[in-house]
Amino acid sequence: MSIVSMALGAVLSAGLPQNTEITVYNGGFALVKEQRVLRLKPGQQQVAVEDVAQMIEANSVGIRSLSDPGSFSVLEQNYQYDLISVAAILQKAVGKEIVFNRVLPNGSRERIVGTLMSAPTNVVGDANGGQNTVWNGMVVRTSDGRILLNPSGEVEVSSIPEGLISKPTLMWEVDATKGGENNVELSYLTRGMSWKCDYVLSLDNQGKIGDFKGWVTMTNNSGASFKETKLKLLAGEVNRVVENQPGGFGGGRVRDAMTKSAENQFSEEQFAEYHLYTMQRPATVRNNEIKQLSLVDVVRVPVTKKLVIDSMRGWGTYYPSEGEVGSGPLKPLFLVEFKNDEASHLGMPLPMGAVKVFQRDKSDSVQLLGEASIEHTPRNEKLSLPVGRSFDIVAERKRTNFRWLGTSNRGCVETFEIEIRNRKESAETVHVIERHWGDWKVTDKNLDFKKLDSESMEFVVELKANEVRKVVYTVETRW
Repeated sequence: MSIVSMALGAVLSAGLPQNTEITVYNGGFALVKEQRVLRLKPGQQQVAVEDVAQMIEANSVGIRSLSDPGSFSVLEQNYQYDLISVAAILQKAVGKEIVFNRVLPNGSRERIVGTLMSAPTNVVGDANGGQNTVWNGMVVRTSDGRILLNPSGEVEVSSIPEGLISKPTLMWEVDATKGGENNVELSYLTRGMSWKCDYVLSLDNQGKIGDFKGWVTMTNNSGASFKETKLKLLAGEVNRVVENQPGGFGGGRVRDAMTKSAENQFSEEQFAEYHLYTMQRPATVRNNEIKQLSLVDVVRVPVTKKLVIDSMRGWGTYYPSEGEVGSGPLKPLFLVEFKNDEASHLGMPLPMGAVKVFQRDKSDSVQLLGEASIEHTPRNEKLSLPVGRSFDIVAERKRTNFRWLGTSNRGCVETFEIEIRNRKESAETVHVIERHWGDWKVTDKNLDFKKLDSESMEFVVELKANEVRKVVYTVETRW
């Protein structure tokens, strides 16, 4: 008989989980689905379901009969998680007789029978409704009247206190219309499981072709292990309410997709407004384990480099004034860009994660260029990775003229000069982004520009080796 049975009385135990399937979400939780066999008797009875995750969300449990729908109903459910431990046994043994074995300094052994007056630790509530473990120290009153404070030695108790169990257990009060075996599907949400993606982009020594590798790193701290399970990963922003109530799980349209994963380890499908990645072989996910799985592995991805000067990025709705904003020396942002499409040997929706970018030097040694994060990226979208700033390209921005329009200060005219200096022995292209807000128009310029949107424009500056060029323009702004 299991410890659950000893602690809770005679109950029926559900069979071990079979055909387990886990869907792990970005938000640090997972949906567990498994099949179990219940051996029921007619009428009401208690059924213990062991080997569930310790961090289960008990209000998310779903149960349905696969072999005989409607043959039983669950009248009551209790989640028992008061697990056996030394601290728990001693806390429940307060006021009861214990036996204490200790070794005296002279080497002799002493056996003491007494009553445990205080356990070493105790759990108390706090003002916020939480619980804290406090150290009280052990107090034992011996049968001859002595009081021992924090005695050291081995403690014996006569039995496991009532209510303690060895595994987290769901206790059901079941009403069955008939007896016999019943194959059921159990599903529940659990916290403590998460996954993330990490990518590596390795460029050749020209920085134009790269190999792209994606890893899934999954962490299981749910309190349960899952053997030979069907593993699925859901990428997307799934909304959950604060109380961790379970949401609905709707169906989605599956499209044919060419998965660029390592040896087709994962298949990918569009699911509702998310993307689902299913591992094509059974996986064992152990408790307190970090598992890494290959998600994507492709070679010869075309890559481009882009240098960007964007001095006013992040300023928001800036209104011109006589003070200078966005001036001074600037270092261009170094971007590595490629497209997530089949022409680039990709075309697989990429979950959010961090990308480390490496490049080989002239001696064919690999060096780190930088690291950037990406959001969930659909197929056929471009990835732009800000990996660092240019060393040998220097820019300096200043406002060379400012005057108000009229006397109401409802507009102004400004002239800006951006000097770009290429200190390399090779030609470079620099993209200069200038931002303005309100009703603005450029009245004079020395280079053509492209208006990107209502607040920004772009000058593309071609620089020869060791060349210095300037972007000069005048803008009139009204508000």
